[in-house]
Order: sequence, then structure tokens, then C-alpha cells
Amino acid sequence: MKILTIDIGTGTQDIFLYNSKLNVENGYKLILPSPTLIISNKIRLATQKHLPILLTGKTMGGGPSSWAVEGHIKAGLHVYATPPAAKTIHDDLDQVSASGVTIISEEEANALPDSVLRMELKDFDLDAIASVFADFGVDLGDLAAVAVAVFDHGEAPHGVSDRKFRFDYLNSCIRTRNDLRTFAYLPEQIPTAMTRLQAVADSAKQLDVPLIVMDTAPAAVLGATFDPKVCNHGQKLIVNIGNFHTLAFRMNGPQIDGIFEHHTGFLTRDKLETLLLALANGSLQNESVFTDQGHGALIYDQFPFTYQTEEFNLIVTGPRRGMLDPTQVEILPRFTPHFAAPFGDMMITGCFGLLAAVADRVPRLADEITSSLIGNSKYAVAPWDVT
Repeated sequence: MKILTIDIGTGTQDIFLYNSKLNVENGYKLILPSPTLIISNKIRLATQKHLPILLTGKTMGGGPSSWAVEGHIKAGLHVYATPPAAKTIHDDLDQVSASGVTIISEEEANALPDSVLRMELKDFDLDAIASVFADFGVDLGDLAAVAVAVFDHGEAPHGVSDRKFRFDYLNSCIRTRNDLRTFAYLPEQIPTAMTRLQAVADSAKQLDVPLIVMDTAPAAVLGATFDPKVCNHGQKLIVNIGNFHTLAFRMNGPQIDGIFEHHTGFLTRDKLETLLLALANGSLQNESVFTDQGHGALIYDQFPFTYQTEEFNLIVTGPRRGMLDPTQVEILPRFTPHFAAPFGDMMITGCFGLLAAVADRVPRLADEITSSLIGNSKYAVAPWDVT
């Protein structure tokens, strides 16, 4: 059985092809530029060549691609976009228009002259991934499932803060089902407001196998629990320090006792340590995070952690995990960070979380996946079975 998992971030898209016939460590892996980075490079090249551009396709991750669009406009060049593609820049199309982008219909896009450089936006490009694997003799025609993780702010109603909307969504998910796998969906389960997740599902309509989509940070945190130094711990903090966003979970076994989310760019090491300690002792306040330009914080269990050893279990993952490098400076009392590397590979931590989500959402695949993930002595129990 083969399952393709893709964890799409700002800098890279991390791809793991699970094969139940192989040890997990022998699964094939690709670390490639992220879709938004690929598009941004194409736009910058068009800027250098002084070419007008047309953005079509789906709503996808912004960041680098949006900055490249801004640079293209500042260079005095035209940017056309269809409505779904324009929402990559901002959910408010009036705001996109005000920035200088000309929003046009599909019919108008088809009528533009050939001198306009066309770019199709999408986070999930199965054909491109399959082509890379095919070059090495690996066929993706026999997949049992596909799982994709992206970060989705959601489309907030007019006048509602994107940050508040995102955090209200996280809170709603946890209160519905207190388990990291609550952030994973089959296509028909995706909330209407989660437009980027829905765009991934739309890009995968050619699939004739189950598709699971999931938020990136919970996928990485769930994947980190398969690290052999992590999986058997009960109380712990797991923080995913991403390029743009940092999300920390206070866990007690499989249960989420508290969370906070912040913009990584607003964090220093000292500030992050302070937030983590407050999350651990139950004193962290939502307002203090939100007013600092973060998304927010919630404590579901007000009791502070019970420290039973001299070391506190802080698990760190994500591309900017070096912010908490324990070899650099002394950190706060009781914090001994562990850089999670499930199955020996930090880069595809999110992919392992996606595999666990597939096992949850597609029960007929669960036995083989679970056997692979926890089928040896190092991984004695599944993270969601920890007591």
C-alpha cells in the first residue's frame, strides 16, 4: 500500500511516499521549493523581462508570491488575476484591486493577448510530483490515498480580524474533538470558510482515491509525537516554529490542554520562552498574545503542569526551531528542548502526522499505517493511546 503525503510550507513542500512494504525510514522523500516560492520566482523573472502577467487557477499560499506581485506592480507592469487566484493575495478582492491588480473573469482572461505571461496557481500539483517520481522509476498510479497539509487562515467575514477568525477556528475544532486529528478532513468535511484547504481539494478532483487535507502546524505536532523520546511522555509542550507562524500545544497524552499561536517574525527567543512557560503553568492570557499581533491563546486546563523530574518536556519542530537551540544560551528553568526527529527525519515530521490522520479518517487503511508507525519496540504505543 502506498500513500502520498505532502506538507506544504512557505519555503519548501516536503513529500513522503509511504510504502507499507518498507520500513518507514526507507520511504522515498522529496524536499522541493514550495508552490508559492515557485510562483514568486516566475513572477520575478517576468518582472526582469518587463512582461505583463495573468494569474489563474486556485487560491494558494501567499507570502513570497504576493510580495513578487507587489514588486511587479511597483515596476509599472500589469498584473491580471481571476477571482480565485486574486484571493491568494487577499480575501478582500476590493483590497486586491486597490493594490493595482486588475481582476478579470475567465472569459476576459482567455481573450488577453499572447504577450501576457500566464501562470496557474495551485498548492497541490500531482502531475508535477508524479513526473519527478517517474524520472526515478517510481509509479504513483497505485496510490491508496493522498494527504496534503497547508496553513489556512480561513476567509474571515468582512470587518473580522483574520487573526481572531483563525484562532476562533482552532478553538472550535478543539472543542468539537480534543485531539490533534480534529484538524484533518475528507473533502466533504472541509469547513466552508477554509478556502485554501478547499482549493487543495479542488485541485485533486482527478484523484480516484481518498484525499485528506490538514492544517500544517497540527500535522507537524502530531508527527513529532512519533519521536521515540516523545511518544511515551504524558505532559509536554510541543511547539512548531514555522517561517511565518508559531503554534504551541500543551498536551497531556492525546488531550490538548492549551494552545497559543503567534507570528514568528514578532517573536524573540526570550519572548517565546516566556510564552511557553506561561502556557505550561496555565497563566497565559489570550489578550496578551493578540495585542502583540499574535492570533491568541487558550488554556483548557488551568492547572499548571506537575513537574515530576528536573527536566521539563519541551518538544520543538519546524524550520525555525533553531530559535530554541539548547546549545546556544541557557534557557528558562525546567525547559530542556528536544528537537523532534521521528524516524530520524525532522523535515518530514508533518508527513508522519498526515499519515496518522489518514489512519483516522480512512479506517480501512488504519491497520497497515498503524503497524508501520508503531510496529516496533521504539514506538511502543500510538501517541493518541498515551495515558
